[in-house]
Amino acid sequence: MHVNRGNPAGQEVLVDSWPEFKMVLTRPRREVARDPSDYFTNLYTAFYRDEGACRALLGNSHAVDWGQAFQIQGLQDGVYETVRDIARARGLEMETYPYRPLLHPDPPAMPQYRPDKGLSLAPVSPAHAMLLNDTWKFGGNSWSLRYLSLLIRHFPNACLLAPEGTPISWCLTDPLAALTHFYTLPEHRGQHHTRPVVGMLAAQLHARGFPVYTGVLPNNEPSLHTLQRLGFRILPGVFYLLVVRPGFAQSQPASALDSAQDPAPSSGERPHTHST
Repeated sequence: MHVNRGNPAGQEVLVDSWPEFKMVLTRPRREVARDPSDYFTNLYTAFYRDEGACRALLGNSHAVDWGQAFQIQGLQDGVYETVRDIARARGLEMETYPYRPLLHPDPPAMPQYRPDKGLSLAPVSPAHAMLLNDTWKFGGNSWSLRYLSLLIRHFPNACLLAPEGTPISWCLTDPLAALTHFYTLPEHRGQHHTRPVVGMLAAQLHARGFPVYTGVLPNNEPSLHTLQRLGFRILPGVFYLLVVRPGFAQSQPASALDSAQDPAPSSGERPHTHST
């Protein structure tokens, strides 16, 4: 994660005990999790060595704000089962997204493909946030626009630009340094545009010392096939993304859209989705 690299997502880290701990939880800092309906910003991650410690910490209302909408991510079945059980007991809604985790074992060996003539590789511009929001499976609302704007401004990304400067293929990374929202406009598919984009972004991540990994939903065979051709390997297990909602009305205040351009929180303020 980026907690020790400026902490642009404003996370903080909790453990069940110190110095010997059995459970690690990251969560948004209090001053960042201001919108109780914004499950993009209200991001938790969990890892445990003892399932009992996992249940105890996740069930502690001082550790997890169950009165807010939030998402929690984890690679262990116990995280899913614990969050499911607590959500049921509290009468909360929970959406489950079980991703297949993929990792590239040797990023420097990934083929670097040149863009087709007339196309150019570049970072994603904040001016393109609306386009990315409109094309994302989890997008289309002001919370997702604010989240994507934060990713574009503060985390590695890459896109392929048409001659007029419009992105036709792109890929971002999230606060966990995972590849997310790699997408090619429908009219440009079938031309392997994803390959130079992912190659450029993988080189950036490797140079910064990050692993090159992502998650793909089980029914997304095109993305899975593309990544495997680039050398990614499917890892065992499931990467869970769980969205918990306390039943808030889904109406959004007018000010939420305006805040998509607000400055991102600093390391004094707080440490997704992952999603493709």
